[in-house]
Amino acid sequence: MTTKDEKTADVEKTATAEFLENKVVIFDDAEGNAVFKEKYFGKWIEEEKIKYLQLSLEESMILLERGLIEILVKKKPVDVKKFYTMCCKIDTEFPQKYTVYNNLRNRGFIVKSGFKFGTHFRVYDRGVNPYKGGPKETKEHTKYNVHAVPENHTMSYQEWSRYVRLSQNIRAKALLGVVDEEGDVTYYDIKRVRP
Repeated sequence: MTTKDEKTADVEKTATAEFLENKVVIFDDAEGNAVFKEKYFGKWIEEEKIKYLQLSLEESMILLERGLIEILVKKKPVDVKKFYTMCCKIDTEFPQKYTVYNNLRNRGFIVKSGFKFGTHFRVYDRGVNPYKGGPKETKEHTKYNVHAVPENHTMSYQEWSRYVRLSQNIRAKALLGVVDEEGDVTYYDIKRVRP
């Protein structure tokens, strides 16, 4: 029989992740499951008889800040500041993407990659399971497609049009998460209007 303190200690156990080129992975199934089931961080990948939990840079950063994972780079742990610098070198959009990601996660939303929908993030409502099985009509759907930009960012009409059209095709609201110089995020709902 486990006590309440033992259960809490198990949930707060730090998982060990490895930084490989431009991705972060957890190879231990038990540690990966603990991270995944807590708000659906990461994505399970199975290749060549190896199964691992792959985390995006944004997911890795927030979990590292919260002390829920330890990230090893060449078998040595890396701190938050060093990892942030590494992420910025890999992805020049990381500062605004992480600010928006962190804002959404701290507000309780489930945030996944929006890459195949032409945006930074797909956002699910609080408390839903984005991996729910069953018929299409019973599955949880993306509530918002969110694109993160700095406040001085410009977009062409074609980019705006494509972004809104792709979002509407999956019945999601297209939001623009604008990050100002102070690190505050303002969300704008972008719609196509027919006269």
